[in-house]
Amino acid sequence: MSNENTTGTARAIMLAGATMLLAILPGCKKEAAPAPEVTVQAAHPAQGAISEQVTVDAILQPLAQAAIVPRITAPVKKFYVERGQRVHAGELLVTLQNEDLAAAAMDTRGSLESAQAAYATATKAQVPENTMKAESDFALAKANLELNQDIVKSRNELFKEGAIPGRDLDTSQAALVQAQAAYDAAKQHLDAVKSVSREAELKSAQGQLTSAEGKYKGAQAQVDSSEIRSPIDGVVTDRPLFAGETAAAGSPLITVMDTTALIAKTHIAESLAVQLKVGNEASVRVPGFSDPVPAKVSMVSPALDPGSTTVEVWLRVENKAGRLKVGTPVKALITGRTVAQALQVADSAILTADDGTKSVMVIGSDGAAHKKPVTLGIDNGTDVQVTSGLTSADMVITSGSYGLDEGTKVKIGAASGEGSGGGGND
Repeated sequence: MSNENTTGTARAIMLAGATMLLAILPGCKKEAAPAPEVTVQAAHPAQGAISEQVTVDAILQPLAQAAIVPRITAPVKKFYVERGQRVHAGELLVTLQNEDLAAAAMDTRGSLESAQAAYATATKAQVPENTMKAESDFALAKANLELNQDIVKSRNELFKEGAIPGRDLDTSQAALVQAQAAYDAAKQHLDAVKSVSREAELKSAQGQLTSAEGKYKGAQAQVDSSEIRSPIDGVVTDRPLFAGETAAAGSPLITVMDTTALIAKTHIAESLAVQLKVGNEASVRVPGFSDPVPAKVSMVSPALDPGSTTVEVWLRVENKAGRLKVGTPVKALITGRTVAQALQVADSAILTADDGTKSVMVIGSDGAAHKKPVTLGIDNGTDVQVTSGLTSADMVITSGSYGLDEGTKVKIGAASGEGSGGGGND
């Protein structure tokens, strides 16, 4: 009796427990948690001008430079400038010892003056005198010929009349032949004096004068070469010798640079150089300067450098204050191709696949992120041009798109890790 009561009690307890469990389970059932929202930053594509930016290394060079070398070897007599001094074109910088050169120039000047006097004598006295004598001889021979012609004519008539013997006629005819020969010789001599002789004498006198002038100019040039003048406006940047030391011909004696503007010289790839032209805006970052210095493209080489197959480009940087120094390495930023009305998004919005294709994530009308393939154009380092795949109405995720799955619910706010911590249910 006791065992049966115990078994019945146990069954009653088990049944009551099962009933209570069935009553509790429906109350514990809950709905599935909604998908979490990811907080992102987003914006519509901007419309406006965008320019390509080419960043290269460059070296600052002077606008103009003259490493002046003497043409003669001589001791330095005097320096008129110091290093760092500003000079002007034509200004006397250095004088070399030139006493021997000045003496040689004086000697050749004397020879020149002598040749000038000889030329004047030949052209104003000697040549006209020879011509006058030849003309006088010719006139005398002509008069003698005409006289003998008249005598022969007269004696021929007298001989016909029997008034004179034949020997008188023969004598006059012989004299006529001699007069004719003398006339022909005088005429030939006069013609020679007027043409050949006169020209030869003038050429000889002119040649002597020209030779004397050349020697004098050469000697004077030697004297002038002992005075070193600046060929350009600029600043003296190098002066290796002191007064009294010997300056060697062909070795730089003094260097002058025009640093009112500097040239940042660089080499860039041909694919980038073809987009540049003279006048393009640029800037250079100079060590020690907090702000970039404005510049402009002043030269794009028309030929490739044969060694590196790059194109040399010059940027002109104004330096009237003289703060920039020649030889400084700088970072140059050149503005290249520009598109006036370009659809553009932030660089941070662009996603690159393993195969190199580009895409962005946009927020659809369903509040979810969707991937859109895009084609890109100019990238200025901050923003990038989108040539196809987007419209200005698209809401592009600019931050927080990395790792988002297609269809992920998003909300616009601070990007994940920037304030809200990426979103999710509260």
